Amino acid sequence: MRRVALAVGYGFLYLPICLLVVWSFNDSRLVNVWGGFSTRWYLELAHDTRFLDAAWLSARVALSSATLATLLGTLAALALVRFGAFKGRLLFTGLLAAPLVMPEVITGLALLLLFVALEQVIGWPEGRGFLTVVLAHTTISTAYVTVVVRARLGQIDPSLEEAAQDLGARPAKAFLAVTLPLISPSLAAGWLLSLTLSLDDVVTTQFVAGPGATTLPIEVFSSVRLGVSPEINALGSVIVFVVGAGIIVAWRLMRGRE
Repeated sequence: MRRVALAVGYGFLYLPICLLVVWSFNDSRLVNVWGGFSTRWYLELAHDTRFLDAAWLSARVALSSATLATLLGTLAALALVRFGAFKGRLLFTGLLAAPLVMPEVITGLALLLLFVALEQVIGWPEGRGFLTVVLAHTTISTAYVTVVVRARLGQIDPSLEEAAQDLGARPAKAFLAVTLPLISPSLAAGWLLSLTLSLDDVVTTQFVAGPGATTLPIEVFSSVRLGVSPEINALGSVIVFVVGAGIIVAWRLMRGRE
């Protein structure tokens, strides 16, 4: 009975992905009619500037927002763990936790109103585009990075830094030489989580992106409104292959360390 339940569970999760990959090699333009094996949709995808430009923009946005969110989230975690009680701590904690529980529609609308108000008052940011999308994704991802890094910092004994300072290291040097290597796994986890959230975001991006800042999820979402194209299946299969390759590489690296 357990094996049956396990098979049903895995089938429910992975069977649609397998069907997506299979139908991406369909020669027919109809996604539900098999017209023979072909790789034509992968070739068309490789020459489709819409998806290529959107994918490049998504990559730049994800890398920028993940890096900024990791930096800001680490600083926020340090403030919450190392600085103890300070004025405004409760408000600061609440503001950090807000993106975790607030619906994306509300977050996107609030950020849009903020960007419009800032543009009217100080003239920045000018319009909606790459910068506003990066700022929006950074705002959301910072909360997740803070949670991850804060949990790791709470497990580290502060006396390790104190011992380094007793031996003559300055506070910044003690942090870089002692604490930073200890929290590096959480930094990597927070960065990867931020990268994933940025690449997957649709709702918030629709509010803050302009006509010239169409990310890959929005491009896909716009394309499937008129029906699923075999080219979308090919794109999904490429993403599956890339993610699968990343998982295999990470697994082999972890086994090598063991």
